Amino acid sequence: MAPGLDFSDWGAMETRKGTPVVVKMDNPNYSVVEIEDPDAAFRPVEKSRGKNAKQVTWVLLLKAHRAVGCVAWIATLFWALLGTIKKRLIFRQDVGMASEKLGKGKLLFTVIKAFLVISLTILAFEIIAYFNGWHYFQNPSLHIPRTSDIQGLFHLVYVTWLWFRADYIAPLIQALSKFCVALFLIQSADRMVLCLGCFWIKYKKIKPRIEGNPFKSNDVEGSGYDYPMVLVQIPMCNEREVYEQSISAVCQLDWPKDRLLIQVLDDSDDESIQCLIKTEVATWNQRGINIIYRHRLIRTGYKAGNLKSAMSCEYIQAYEFVAIFDADFQPNPDFLKQTVPHFKDNPELGLVQARWTFVNKDENLLTRLQNINLCFHFEVEQQVNGVFLNFFGFNGTAGVWRIRALEESGGWLERTTVEDMDIAVRAHLNGWNFIFLNDVKVLCEVPESYEAYRKQQHRWHSGPMHLFRLCLPAIITSKIAIWKKANLILLFFLLRKLILPFYSFTLFCIILPLTMFVPEAELPVWVICYVPVFMSFLNILPAPKSFPFIVPYLLFENTMSVTKFNAMVSGLFKLGSSYEWVVTKKAGRSSESDLLAAAERESKTTNQLQIQRGASESELIELNRLKAAPVPVKRVNKIYRKELTLAFLLLTASVRSLLSAQGVHFYFLLFQGVTFLLVGLDLIGEQMS
Repeated sequence: MAPGLDFSDWGAMETRKGTPVVVKMDNPNYSVVEIEDPDAAFRPVEKSRGKNAKQVTWVLLLKAHRAVGCVAWIATLFWALLGTIKKRLIFRQDVGMASEKLGKGKLLFTVIKAFLVISLTILAFEIIAYFNGWHYFQNPSLHIPRTSDIQGLFHLVYVTWLWFRADYIAPLIQALSKFCVALFLIQSADRMVLCLGCFWIKYKKIKPRIEGNPFKSNDVEGSGYDYPMVLVQIPMCNEREVYEQSISAVCQLDWPKDRLLIQVLDDSDDESIQCLIKTEVATWNQRGINIIYRHRLIRTGYKAGNLKSAMSCEYIQAYEFVAIFDADFQPNPDFLKQTVPHFKDNPELGLVQARWTFVNKDENLLTRLQNINLCFHFEVEQQVNGVFLNFFGFNGTAGVWRIRALEESGGWLERTTVEDMDIAVRAHLNGWNFIFLNDVKVLCEVPESYEAYRKQQHRWHSGPMHLFRLCLPAIITSKIAIWKKANLILLFFLLRKLILPFYSFTLFCIILPLTMFVPEAELPVWVICYVPVFMSFLNILPAPKSFPFIVPYLLFENTMSVTKFNAMVSGLFKLGSSYEWVVTKKAGRSSESDLLAAAERESKTTNQLQIQRGASESELIELNRLKAAPVPVKRVNKIYRKELTLAFLLLTASVRSLLSAQGVHFYFLLFQGVTFLLVGLDLIGEQMS
């Protein structure tokens, strides 16, 4: 083997140019080198050392080992990633998921796996292409398009897209947007009329009044005329957090004890909660309160089935009125004295509804936004409809019914999840009137977690559409006035329950983002900005302390339209989730007066010993164990990516549309984006423990 020549050290020597020479070596161990150019001899030559076959083999083995280790590391990383995704999407820790939700998680996990398979397939194709030499541009069998060819192809595709977009896509979007804008204006006009009616009520100080003093001040025990027989029902199901405070508040109602009966209608399937509620009922029963505990063995029909079962008791015939409170409601002691007198000398009155007020409205941003909606619902919608139409939807709680009105309207039916609206519509069709008392308020809670709020909104928007399908024939064939039928069909059901979520979802969640890609169908500025902000301003008027949250409220409502639209469709077409009832999770918040009353009750140890005299020591130990606070469960930090992504998409579309119209909106949009970031952070942080 001829040795290699190393000319690396020759560069340091002084060189001299000359004519080409031929050098011949006499030693046969050296080869003859022919130098054709004197400069070539002095060029730097790469320093290298001769390698034998054994060294090359070891180098190749080392590189192969590194490659195998890299592949194994990547495979381990992908496996860990898939395990994490599976754990977060399907088996969420400490979160109960229904089978339908589990199916959705599996579907999303399948999509992720499909995406991974496609990525690995593309990677394998790249490797095969590399070994086949397709990557080598000098391969004569490989056709490389020229720059002009690529530019021409892109130009042709772009021109074709512009033509197809302008002739086929834009007209459809424009037609749909005009239809949705018309619905938007109709719904805005309806809301304007309601607000004007509320202003008129405030200006004229119109409200239901009690004439004279319906009760005798010197009548301690009460009489059959002044104090009618009143039944109070508290339906509940697994309400560990709030059962005690609701039973305590109802048992303190200021009404003669012999004219009042309290039914605790427990549908709990947890035996420990049943034991706690039974003990609480026994405690108040021994204090002289006429209270009984009922538990159904066959739990069908949800809340409607529970109320229907309770109304079938024979002793109910002795009672004239029934007040209903959900498990988290805490009425004031004078609730019955502020509501029952309205039935006197008003035989056509079937329902007296009180207003809700929320003990946790300032808990987080989500509760503040809910407070805006519910304040408008009570003070504007229900008060105006109660004053001018004598009809509104029963809220399911914090109301007093005339029992005869319930019986003549068919009683509680189990056909929908909105049994309160169902009985209200049937009572209205039978000629009964309703009264809403805006100044009588009952403390309760709003959902503090986004998941509980979303489930509640799904039930509230799917149930009315299901009910509309069932009640439409009865409304058309009823004997009420034509304008009342029109109000029920056009306003109560179609406009406020169907059209509102439809146009909100279609206009602001579909058409508005599409305008970023189809500028020919761009929406006007007044549709995107001015009218929504003005209507949001009207919504916040009943809750003036919420004005700083007007921009988050606007974005949040548009984002929630996805959930409401989905619920509306499921109820309208009787899909599986239209008859799904999930008990809203309660936190057990108490007002300041409730805490003081609880402290006062705990100080009376003598009464407690007298009540527990008949219990053995083992029973007391078991009761204290059940009453002990449950071990806090670690809450999963769930980020609702769909809602946040959609909201940011709407914000981006609004930015583009507004900036293309007027540049002065930049600062408003900057403020809008910052405030929505606060919304997202608050919703995410609220889920953390």
